[in-house]
Amino acid sequence: MTCLYLVGGFLAAALLGALIIPNILLISYKKRLFDVPDGRKVHTIPVPRLGGLSFFPVILVSVGLTLGAYFFLSAPAGGVAGGVAGGALCEFLFLTVGAMLLFLVGVADDLVGVGYRYKFAVQVLAAVLMVLPGEWLNSMGGLAGLHALPAWAGVPFTVFIVVFITNAINLIDGIDGLASGLSCIALAVLGTMHAVAGGHAFALLAFATLGVVIPFWFYNVFGNAQRGHKLFMGDAGSLTLGYILSLLAVHLSRTAPEAGGGGNPGMVLAFSTLVVPLFDVIRVVLCRLKARRNPFLPDKRHLHHKLLRTGMRVRAVLATILAISLYFIGLNALLVDRVGVNWLLAADVASWVAMQLAINRAIRKHERAHPHKTAPKQ
Repeated sequence: MTCLYLVGGFLAAALLGALIIPNILLISYKKRLFDVPDGRKVHTIPVPRLGGLSFFPVILVSVGLTLGAYFFLSAPAGGVAGGVAGGALCEFLFLTVGAMLLFLVGVADDLVGVGYRYKFAVQVLAAVLMVLPGEWLNSMGGLAGLHALPAWAGVPFTVFIVVFITNAINLIDGIDGLASGLSCIALAVLGTMHAVAGGHAFALLAFATLGVVIPFWFYNVFGNAQRGHKLFMGDAGSLTLGYILSLLAVHLSRTAPEAGGGGNPGMVLAFSTLVVPLFDVIRVVLCRLKARRNPFLPDKRHLHHKLLRTGMRVRAVLATILAISLYFIGLNALLVDRVGVNWLLAADVASWVAMQLAINRAIRKHERAHPHKTAPKQ
């Protein structure tokens, strides 16, 4: 029966998203609320950037409606209702407040622009709201020789991780379907992991979020901008997605006190779904610092920018990056029970570095062959 409610939450979100997104497009064109192209962006004509307006309201309605139906129809039987009635309900209330703050600052940024310092402060506040009910990393699973984490170390570290993931999803949103596509992969895997582990309330959150992102992805990737059928998610969407993904990953990474000092495969697999955006942010920040640039200011150093410089078209870049994400998930799932977490991280880093070297070589080859040709436009 629980599976039916998870499917119901997914379908409710997908249906609501499919109904709301066309209306967002209509309002955006009537009010001329566009993302205007510039030298750093890939698109060449103005496109609405308010697709993310649908995310948080649809997720809230879908999760609330599904949980309400479960409470009403089968709460005495336990299951999801029992779990949410306990600690998950408290966590969801704090999550709602944090997501609302990020959603509002994202809307403000999409409409009038918000300074990165203010956005960063709101992200920290939202992360604090997440850890307040006890949703913080209490184990490193042996990474760097660390196992159990006390609260004084685990709480600030979790705040950092939440802000890191939230920004990573926001920063990688540079070409059609990339942030939403990576999020769809992560949400599907994380939702399945939560369902298998018995965290049905968190699985419902993952699948409801997946439900609203899928119709947006189709508009974003296949919509015709000249006919008014295309839109971007904007910060309202990327910040919401990053926040929800961070909660799902952190919750899977927590260990029970009786688990002892062993490994933490849940943490490994959860963060495997986010390897591409996390590694890309680390690489870009290091490159900016090396060039003595402000690490918070945008540029064209992200993975998708590099792949475009190899001569690949936008959709080929999208397919390549999604395939890379699936590669890391598959690699870590295959090795998580065979090697230690430190060796697994080393394998991930080695794979990432090898990919970057191969991309750099392809860029040099393309630039030699086409010395006057710029990166392909969307």
